[in-house]
Amino acid sequence: MFNKFFLTTSLLLIFALNFSCQHTSKKQEADAKPDSLQQKTTNYSHPEWIKSKTIYEINLRQFSEAGTLAEFQTQLGRLKSLGIDILWFMPIHPIGKKNRKGTLGSPYSVQDYRAVAPEYGTLEDFKNVVAAAHEQGMYVIIDWVANHTAWDNAMAIEHPEWFSKDSTGNFIPPIGTDWSDVIDLDYSQKGLRKYMIESMKFWLQEADIDGFRCDVASWVPSDFWLEARLELDQVKKVFMLAEAEDDLVLNQSGFDMCYGWNLHHIMNQIAEGKQTVKAIDDYFEKEASFSLSERYRMHFITNHDENSWNGTIAERMGESAKAWAVFAASIPGMPLIYNGQEAGLSKRLAFFEKDPIQWKEDPLQEFYSQLFKLRQTNPALWLPDEGVGIQRVRTSNDEAVFAFVRQAEQHRVFVVLNLSDKRQNISLDGKAYMGTYQSLFGDAETKFDKATNMQLQAWEYRLYYF
Repeated sequence: MFNKFFLTTSLLLIFALNFSCQHTSKKQEADAKPDSLQQKTTNYSHPEWIKSKTIYEINLRQFSEAGTLAEFQTQLGRLKSLGIDILWFMPIHPIGKKNRKGTLGSPYSVQDYRAVAPEYGTLEDFKNVVAAAHEQGMYVIIDWVANHTAWDNAMAIEHPEWFSKDSTGNFIPPIGTDWSDVIDLDYSQKGLRKYMIESMKFWLQEADIDGFRCDVASWVPSDFWLEARLELDQVKKVFMLAEAEDDLVLNQSGFDMCYGWNLHHIMNQIAEGKQTVKAIDDYFEKEASFSLSERYRMHFITNHDENSWNGTIAERMGESAKAWAVFAASIPGMPLIYNGQEAGLSKRLAFFEKDPIQWKEDPLQEFYSQLFKLRQTNPALWLPDEGVGIQRVRTSNDEAVFAFVRQAEQHRVFVVLNLSDKRQNISLDGKAYMGTYQSLFGDAETKFDKATNMQLQAWEYRLYYF
């Protein structure tokens, strides 16, 4: 829910300017509070199990015609065989009716943080899904919408003081958005903080989930997230994913991982011919000054926001899509796949209406399975502890070809991507890539030495490993 439509009318802009100073100061004040929390950042650490994992995002409303938890549970075996490790459910809570958008409303308009939407099933159904996923060796996280609630959330009646208000005392949507179906929360309120943390604990204790994907996380004070993380870890060691790019702050405030939005936008721009591979080199050069354990990122070629608001994979990336999928799954970080992506999802899913995925057999299922299963078994693709995690292999055309090596002890992957719409004949520089490999997308064993030259078709991808 991060990059939605922004306000455009002058009236709303004036209102936003009049209120923003007051609203921002509240969040800055909360961010600045207690220093003791900031000193506790070393009291939490990343769960060890996240190192080799792939995330699968579930839009339950659109996952099937029925759109129920019980029906989703029948697909766990297929997802396990796809190489999926972490199931991320978009919000499963009851959706607000007051001021809702469209017929069914947005899942991010939460009416009750401690309940399951009846159209999805029951709390018992959700517990069954979590238990079955755990039996398959998978983990479950749920979307957590801490920044705002539905207009008809009971909190608005029982605790109106927990909400941001305009100069006349009325509830307001988050400033700078067109999210008219939700109202903004005020984290200067201690009661709100306690309620929100207790609600998160509810899902750990009642359903045994493994963590949270936190919507617009940077819009909530970072000291709240740290406070929440320290308390949640006392119940169960959790995985916390922030929908944000402000990762250095958030990764020091309770989060294990943030979105790789900037790199994703670079992918789109290169696919459209607006940038070259140099933009990727610049990106990784900037990242090199940080330990990756401080800046773990989730990488993707689509998600629910991109699909619904900015276009399908085919619309944004065209023939380059599979090359970018290999890129996202092999660079340092954790790959994400959005439901239907493995079946060649070719439409923008409606956000406020019923619009189920049309499932079909697709060669992409085998393609993604190969990628994700290699990630599970080859430590060279796991989350690194230090450094940028890649060694660039220079070629005779680094404006079009991105080649790199990742290595962990005796394991290595060598990736070569033609990120252009033209055929490339290249030579390779240096020694880091030299060796004898298996090809992930071919049968032949391949040996690389200093005399190696490569011919790559437009958008061709190659991944070698040992």
